[in-house]
Amino acid sequence: MPPILFLLAGFVLLFFSGDWLVKSSVQLARHFKVSTLVIGITVVAFGTSAPELLVSLRAVFDGAADISVGNVVGSNIANIALVLGLVSIVYPVKVKKKAIWLDWLVMMAATVGLMIASQNLILKSVEGIIFLVLLGLYIIWAVYSSRKQSKAEEKIEIPSMALWKALLLFLLAAAGLYFGAEWLVIGAKDIASNLGVSERVIGISVVALGTSVPELATSLVAAIKKESDISIGNIIGSNIFNIWAVLGVTSVIKPVNVNASMVNTDYWWMFAIAILLFVSILPLSKGMVSRWKGAILLSVYVLYIYLLFV
Repeated sequence: MPPILFLLAGFVLLFFSGDWLVKSSVQLARHFKVSTLVIGITVVAFGTSAPELLVSLRAVFDGAADISVGNVVGSNIANIALVLGLVSIVYPVKVKKKAIWLDWLVMMAATVGLMIASQNLILKSVEGIIFLVLLGLYIIWAVYSSRKQSKAEEKIEIPSMALWKALLLFLLAAAGLYFGAEWLVIGAKDIASNLGVSERVIGISVVALGTSVPELATSLVAAIKKESDISIGNIIGSNIFNIWAVLGVTSVIKPVNVNASMVNTDYWWMFAIAILLFVSILPLSKGMVSRWKGAILLSVYVLYIYLLFV
């Protein structure tokens, strides 16, 4: 099968499997009487990061570390500059959550921590363990603070799917993620080889865009429905999970080599775009990501991708 077909098949499988994983996980959590708040902070966040996790693991074991790390860095850049940029052009995003500043600080801590850990050009198992411990502490804090702020919202929803159907959908989603990740990595490696483009570039652009498709689709639909509160919190949460969960799990299982170009260039783009997000949601701007700000974010993403390929 041609590499482009492997790539497209991987995209499609990851898109649907990620969606199935979230839906089945939510239903399973409801069967086991887990509250809506806890589901939102943990189950859904893990579910939306599942494509990145599977792709990064597959890439490391296939000897394509640049795709593994590039996938995470590229996804974090795309989540802010591409996804939030497009969403706010469709419908300006209002920041409603007061604790967003704390979430942003956690995201910056994760970003700076990754930059420091990668200085020796390898993410070791001990660093992966530290990432996972920090992730655990973040989840505990997020659940605690959410419960404290809105006790009324902490309710147990009744499942709308039979337990056996939820289990079957979960297993299908897991299988889809596995094969989708495998096909995506195979296609990406072959295309990079055929075009003479580095795996770093393919990982940061094509693969990262593929694993960010669920976030993009969800956020755009939410924007069209004028549910703007879905956007920024989910994007920040996804970026935190991408670093601490995806690279944490990956490096614990197998140490990950990091490309020097990524550390010296792409990491700084990721850092700068995170700062740009902070400026966009400052109280001075009434916490609103307006259409012109969205256009700036999107333009920055286009410039970044252009510079990658020239």
